[in-house]
Amino acid sequence: MSIRQPSILPRILLSPPHVSGREQAYLEDAIHSGWIAPIGPQVDAFEREMAEYTGSKGALALSSGTAAIHLALRLAGVSQGDCVICSTLTFVASANPILYLGATPVFVDSEPETWNMCPLAFQRACQDLNDRGMLPKAAVVVNLYGQSADMEPIVEIANRYGIALIEDAAESLGAFYHGKASGTWGRFGIYSFNGNKIITTSGGGMLVSDDTDALDQARFWSTQARDSAPHYQHSEMGYNYRLSNLLAAIGRGQLELLEERVERRRYISQVYSDRLGSIPGLHFMPEAPNCRSTRWLSALTIDEEIAGFSVNQLLKCLEFNNIEARPVWKPLHLQPLFENAFYYPYMEGHSVSDQLFTKGVCLPSGSSLSDDDLVRVMDAIESCIQNR
Repeated sequence: MSIRQPSILPRILLSPPHVSGREQAYLEDAIHSGWIAPIGPQVDAFEREMAEYTGSKGALALSSGTAAIHLALRLAGVSQGDCVICSTLTFVASANPILYLGATPVFVDSEPETWNMCPLAFQRACQDLNDRGMLPKAAVVVNLYGQSADMEPIVEIANRYGIALIEDAAESLGAFYHGKASGTWGRFGIYSFNGNKIITTSGGGMLVSDDTDALDQARFWSTQARDSAPHYQHSEMGYNYRLSNLLAAIGRGQLELLEERVERRRYISQVYSDRLGSIPGLHFMPEAPNCRSTRWLSALTIDEEIAGFSVNQLLKCLEFNNIEARPVWKPLHLQPLFENAFYYPYMEGHSVSDQLFTKGVCLPSGSSLSDDDLVRVMDAIESCIQNR
């Protein structure tokens, strides 16, 4: 196969927004109603529909998933000097809110079966920190690339130590674990509607919980903690964290097609696996038993010694063909921001997340990816292998 110059080929993006047109009717209704600011009937309806879809008792629409994590940590009582456990293989937004509150993040490694937080490493971290007199106030468990962590043992461990569990399901709306929605296993769950997520409001997030009193408190904080008074009065610190009525309208139109978006991404992942999975040295992210992953991103690892090419070579080849692909997240315990943080690996001398970062690649996975473009990506990968 000959490789054409990238200027001739349209850009294939990793995970672009997918707009269907259904959003327009909700947007027009919001505009005609006059509700533009971060309150209104579209926000209320979006919260009800998200709670219904996830099976949560309540939901709070916010400006970002990061804001949702921040509020969840504050609801959990996290404050200056506390420890908070966090998955290490994730985007920095999972851990930055820990710093907002003056707390100290402690990172826990992934397991090979799910690429998510290892329950055994989580147990070791809880026990060791407890022995040191540093028992964590909360834990942020991330569901990576659309797949739930092994939540049952993690929930049991958190409950045993009295640790508030926050499920970062930013990438896994539409995923299920043992038939229960991702994001609903902990005390709080968060979702992201950033432009690259499985559904989007351009920017936004959602906090869900069965603790409706806590959500009411978060709602109060998210609107600048304005007291009930005829004048502007504030007794607590608050934030400007609410989602606008216009963006909630977009979210409602997107949510109607969530199942279609999940099925398309799962199909894309399966096509990649069927065609490329038998290539020596390539291994796709496994789907854990009793789970339905959204396959938000189709990710694989490359064993360079067997495959005969490296992650960087593949990325360069795809970029030459004007195809966006990215490495797996750089673990947070390797980030300069957290260079002094405690880290608990999968086992002594064996860090799964380090290996995934070194060997991992995320391929174009957007639900709007056409069949022709999907073939183009796979052709480019096979060309890279043939020309190595």
